[in-house]
Amino acid sequence: MRVAVLDDIHEAYEGTAAIGRLRQRAEVKIFTASFGDPAALRGFDALVPNRERTRFSRELLEQLPDLRIIAQTGNHAYHIDLAAAQERGVVVAKASGGFSTGAAELAIGLAIAVMRHIPGTDAAVRAGQWPTPLGRELHGKTMGIVGLGHVGRHVAKIAKAFEMTVLSWSRRPDPGTATALGVQPVELDDLLRASDVVSVHATLAPETRGLIDARRLRLMKPTAYLINTARGAIVDEAALLAALSNGWIAGAGLDVFGQEPLPAKHPFTALRNVVLTPHLGWPTDQKYEQFAQAAADVLIAYMDGQQVPRFVLEH
Repeated sequence: MRVAVLDDIHEAYEGTAAIGRLRQRAEVKIFTASFGDPAALRGFDALVPNRERTRFSRELLEQLPDLRIIAQTGNHAYHIDLAAAQERGVVVAKASGGFSTGAAELAIGLAIAVMRHIPGTDAAVRAGQWPTPLGRELHGKTMGIVGLGHVGRHVAKIAKAFEMTVLSWSRRPDPGTATALGVQPVELDDLLRASDVVSVHATLAPETRGLIDARRLRLMKPTAYLINTARGAIVDEAALLAALSNGWIAGAGLDVFGQEPLPAKHPFTALRNVVLTPHLGWPTDQKYEQFAQAAADVLIAYMDGQQVPRFVLEH
């Protein structure tokens, strides 16, 4: 089998134990930059994409006659035309690598950064100034978690270490899990009214697109902060811009956006009460190790004729 690892822009796969293990069974080439011409991928039986950096359209798949399996890292396949893959007999396998502890840590980091004015004061000190803004602590505040999945649960554990009260809302509530974490499940509107920090960790689905809209943003306290490390489309960006500009809420920490990369001179970039990061939640040392391990496991199982977990086309 010939395997291509795509979009390894951090040059993180080479040297991992998992890639070494895979090389004992297959020829592996790692692309550390865009492959450019699809012809560069011809002759490969298997592809390992890094999250959603490459879009697998019908047109691209039609140019890859040798492709038999895509070992998709992460938990989503929004970027893959599953119908086209199915028609061509290409297996789209799940190499999820578990959940992203990095996204959970970043959510807390963004909350601290915006509440303590870290980016702005860093820039000011570098410019020779010495500002003394009033900061807000996490300690003793209420954290509202929208989506108590794996990442949301990890955020809850960290928030409890700050001695925060933690509320949660999920589309598929699991009271037992919430209780075990010391988290109080509530309705979404009630969570928004009560929380000092609202951290979004829901999965993007038709039911969650625009979930946090203007009406719901107006439910939040004027002293509250919104953190989003999940998907940009879960929050109505026009409504959030109004909320940040007009003082409906105190600030936001955003790692994801409706359009990525964020367009130059986007209105968010002019606001001083928002901290912006370029989708940094998952790219970490640990996550790449997990992805490499998961991809190797999937491809070796496939070569051995075993069933592998797959992304299924939903009708």
